[in-house]
Amino acid sequence: MMGIKKYNPTSPGKRFRTVLDYAEVTASEPLKSLVRPLKKTGGRNNSGCVTVWQRGGGNKRKYRVIDFKRNKAGIPAVIETVEYDPNRSARIALLKYKDGERRYIIMPAGMNVGEEVVSGRGSEIKTGNALPLSDIPLGTFIHNIELRPGQGAKMVRSAGSSAQLIAKDEEYAQIKVASGEVRRVPSQCMATIGQVSNPDHENISLGKAGRNRWVGKRPHVRGVAMNPIDHPLGGGEGRSSGGRPPCSPWGKPEGIKTRHNKRTDIFIVKRRK
Repeated sequence: MMGIKKYNPTSPGKRFRTVLDYAEVTASEPLKSLVRPLKKTGGRNNSGCVTVWQRGGGNKRKYRVIDFKRNKAGIPAVIETVEYDPNRSARIALLKYKDGERRYIIMPAGMNVGEEVVSGRGSEIKTGNALPLSDIPLGTFIHNIELRPGQGAKMVRSAGSSAQLIAKDEEYAQIKVASGEVRRVPSQCMATIGQVSNPDHENISLGKAGRNRWVGKRPHVRGVAMNPIDHPLGGGEGRSSGGRPPCSPWGKPEGIKTRHNKRTDIFIVKRRK
């Protein structure tokens, strides 16, 4: 388990700052063959228009190619290194397969360098192994879950997260995720046993605004601090608090549903709200 490191308050920025001690991380540089360049968008689309606010700047990053499919069935692999990935909250593990190939995976919690993992049908039910949902016992906690067979994992990939397999039949399995939503997923989809590593990620306090800028987040301005032309909550004599329910800059009420995908509604057994 990783620990959280605190600092003496030698400056206002260090008073509340906490960082992880990175005790699990065993390599400082990624494997060159599994690294790709990564270009920043600054929140802009291909026309140069800002489509996502409060993004821009931040430190340079390189993308680590992650194996979300776990499709090397039946070939054992050993965890060679545990590494930090600037593009995600979880740690990543470098696997070395028996045939010599190396791949990155999302690091499962509780595993260490030198331990063996394997994927595919008939694999042992232990942390780090990847199997089809049809082969996993009910009640098992899983992560890195596919939504379509062979597509690669889409769900439950962030630090400390896990889901539970609660029901299954020949065609579909039912998975309960952290939000409380229960979703049907095809039984042939792959999932990895266990919880995602780095559960302490949510307990980190950045401590100062500059650290937010390092990760590429720009200041978030409140609507009530704007002018009436910029936001429905803007304006007013003196310091007004809005005078209407909270909403987006385009007048959409806070909490309004934005999901418009009727094609996949049939797969949601129980909604999160």
